Order: sequence, then structure tokens, then C-alpha cells
Amino acid sequence: MLRFTSNPFQIGSKMLGNIGPLEIGIVLVIALLVFGPKRLPELGGSLGQGIRDFGKGIKGEDDDVAAVAAIEPAAEAEVVSAQASTATK
Repeated sequence: MLRFTSNPFQIGSKMLGNIGPLEIGIVLVIALLVFGPKRLPELGGSLGQGIRDFGKGIKGEDDDVAAVAAIEPAAEAEVVSAQASTATK
């Protein structure tokens, strides 16, 4: 039977179960065995970078748009100069 409670955190804690330090340690040991000690820091770094990029994307802080906007005028000037040089030949 489904019981509704007024505290939403109570529902979340029931869904996740009882995750303690022992369970986290077991997961880390399995990850170490699967990926190895050399690859594990790289995976952690790429996971952190992915989380940061996701957060920036959600907030609308997109650096790629600013970089493309800065590059476009220079690329447009090159196209115009190339067209001018072919028109004079």
C-alpha cells in the first residue's frame, strides 16, 4: 500500500535505501578493479568536467557561443578579401 507523507525527503530516503560508507567503499573498490589505478583519475576528471559543462549549459553560460561570435568577423573578413582578389583577376 502506498503511503503519502508530508515530508518529501522521507520518500527519497526510502527510494535510495541505506547507502553508507561501506557501500560507497565497495563501489570504489569495484571501480578500481575495473578501470585500474591509472585510468581512475582521468575518469574522475572527465566526470567533473561533464558535470561543470552541464551546469553551465543549464544556466546559459555558454562559452562556445562567445568564441564563435569572436571568430565570425575575422572569418567574414577573409571571405570578403578572397572574393575581392578573385574579382580583380
